[in-house]
Amino acid sequence: MPIPVTLALRAIVVASLVLATTALMLVAVATAKAAGALAIGNCGAFGQAYDFPNMNSARDSALSQCQGQACRVVTTVKRSCAAFAVDGANPCGARGWGKGPRLGGAQNEALRGCYKDGGRDCVIRTFICDAKG
Repeated sequence: MPIPVTLALRAIVVASLVLATTALMLVAVATAKAAGALAIGNCGAFGQAYDFPNMNSARDSALSQCQGQACRVVTTVKRSCAAFAVDGANPCGARGWGKGPRLGGAQNEALRGCYKDGGRDCVIRTFICDAKG
């Protein structure tokens, strides 16, 4: 016995609504966790956090991971990237950090900062990208 057309259309509409609701929930979950932070300290020490629900928890996590003296959060990110560079020959010497919408820009800014600080052999020590950065 064939299914009436109205019943089939109703099933299609219900299935479409379920799919649309699921897609919206996935987007909400992805955007809900869009906070990050980069903390740096002396001699190459760093802490990083990404995909946290809010900036305060990202800052706290980055600071708790930073194993050095004088650690401080240098930047926060939301759907962007950050990078930290040190002089590879002397990690206690020159350093720099950068932030940008894409990883390459953040790394370039960090390296420029390290060389400007007197570094001769600057390398990226760490980087983060949060959500869609």
